[in-house]
Amino acid sequence: MKIIETDIEGVVILEPEVYGDERGYFFEGYSRERFDREVRRVDFVQDNESKSHYGVVRGLHFQKGPYAQSKLVRVVYGRVLDVAVDIRRGSPTFGRYCAVELSGENHRQIFIPRGFAHGFSVLSPEAVLQYKCDNYYAPHAEGGVAWNDPAIGIDWRVNPADVELSAKDLKHSFLADCDDLFDYHTDYYA
Repeated sequence: MKIIETDIEGVVILEPEVYGDERGYFFEGYSRERFDREVRRVDFVQDNESKSHYGVVRGLHFQKGPYAQSKLVRVVYGRVLDVAVDIRRGSPTFGRYCAVELSGENHRQIFIPRGFAHGFSVLSPEAVLQYKCDNYYAPHAEGGVAWNDPAIGIDWRVNPADVELSAKDLKHSFLADCDDLFDYHTDYYA
């Protein structure tokens, strides 16, 4: 597994070594021992799967306070642009984002630590994502940042006229107006 650092500390891209022949392919998608040693110690407790069609933008989502989640995201079918936004007040990269194309072909994964908002746009006709979380879903602790916040300036690589959002995602505030964000100097893994 190749670990690719990004411009934002803590957010990493994982690129597996794929072994293929005429029968198909094999790769190791996750090894707790290796992940803990090479990325960080995380106790994943929940696996999720999401299916969406072209133009769907989900996000930018996070869970507040003690319900914060790390995520390890991969695409098993199709292509998405996966995005992590630093929402840790006081961080040197506060409000900046990291985006990576994940696909069923490139087998890449992105690790998004606690203190970040997460979202994705679907670039292919259909896409299926799978992601691990290190904290359980807590609806009462949901937070969100507007997908189209001009201060963040994400290029979702989807025609804006084709963007499809949930009713909940339409209501998110711009980052400057969000309460209950994270603090860069707090260890959310302690």
